[in-house]
Amino acid sequence: MISFKEFDNGFPYIEVLNDAACAEIAFQGAHIFHFSLCEGEPLLWLSEESDFEFSKAIRGGVPICWPAFGMNNQSLEQHGFARVEMWELVSADEIDERTTQVILKLTHTIKSLKKWHYKFALTLKITISDTLTMELTTLNLDEHPFILTQAFHTYFQVSNISDVSIKGLDSKPYLDALTSKNHTQIKDITFNQEIDRVYQEVDKEIILKDKYRSVKIKNEGSSSAVVWNPWIEKSKRMSAMSEQAYKSFVCIESANAFEDFKVIQPNESHTLKATIY
Repeated sequence: MISFKEFDNGFPYIEVLNDAACAEIAFQGAHIFHFSLCEGEPLLWLSEESDFEFSKAIRGGVPICWPAFGMNNQSLEQHGFARVEMWELVSADEIDERTTQVILKLTHTIKSLKKWHYKFALTLKITISDTLTMELTTLNLDEHPFILTQAFHTYFQVSNISDVSIKGLDSKPYLDALTSKNHTQIKDITFNQEIDRVYQEVDKEIILKDKYRSVKIKNEGSSSAVVWNPWIEKSKRMSAMSEQAYKSFVCIESANAFEDFKVIQPNESHTLKATIY
């Protein structure tokens, strides 16, 4: 079942229910803010203090960082503008009893061209079933090539950050964004302090191992991934987040970041795909 709903302030979203899973997707940012298997715990973390307000980013779920990821473009807000723009529904289809597909799109406007001087068509295809699959396709409609960095900034709900480990990044090089130093990962990632790392040469699935479940993330069109948890002090300073929120989530972000940036030629496209199961 596909339903079109809105919060009391008129903020619109799509609710999907099928025999395998349920999901909620905001039109603003094409932002998936809930996904769970039927009768299961939410896979995605959503801040209890998150705002569902127009032009304000949602804290949690899967923010789409596009066309810039981080502060590498001074003309754009951090993580770009796609996550706070209103997307258009292309289609919403029940493929079968266990599979629903939603497609949304965003295109250039007079407003977007003032801060990012390129014409584009951006499409997100979301498949909701036993797995959550997201396919973000960027088509360059401009006469000039452009550089693209982007990410699915996915917040995963966990029982307690102290019980979490991340597998699949052993021996991978990474940039520690807190120190601006490069390192190589040794063994699994565990948490006892703030972590903000950009991993490169990622070529296999990443496994988030929690106390009660394991979640797998498979990326395509990407060889970089970000692992982030703000820990105690940064949580106190962040908007729409309680001081204790760091305990209940970890971000594993499917990305094209740093040397994994893409150059999109006119009339060419690139797809970033993440499958979570």
